[in-house]
Amino acid sequence: MTSLRNRFYDGMRSPSARSIAAEHATVQGFEHLRGHKYCVLVTYKRTGEAVPTPVWFGLENRTIYIRSEANAAKVRRIGNDPRVRVAPCDVRGKPLGPPAEGRARILGEPFEEARAEAALQANYGLGRRLYERVAAADSVYLEIASA
Repeated sequence: MTSLRNRFYDGMRSPSARSIAAEHATVQGFEHLRGHKYCVLVTYKRTGEAVPTPVWFGLENRTIYIRSEANAAKVRRIGNDPRVRVAPCDVRGKPLGPPAEGRARILGEPFEEARAEAALQANYGLGRRLYERVAAADSVYLEIASA
């Protein structure tokens, strides 16, 4: 099921999402994401190839939080290389602003996960809660700090 869903998302991704990887990071921090519902998260394969993924996010202070399936490729890539880029985007990953660089890590402590969930809820509310129930799987929270 996860593989089929990932193929669907890959197929609907905007071709322009990859442009964020080549663009110079022109902003510091993540305030430019405020007011947006999606950001394109660029993670890196071991080969250095950039992989863009539109994601829902929460923003608290100067930190971004994302929830993902634990076995998602982006989580494995972050485990290997914590460098990321983020930029505001539409649901398909089409960039709506400049990229910023950050460093990601997988959260493991319950108090960290609670903070991440609170940030996500503040940005989405009921719609996200319903989606997460339907799409519930073994999940992890990711934290991205400004580089």
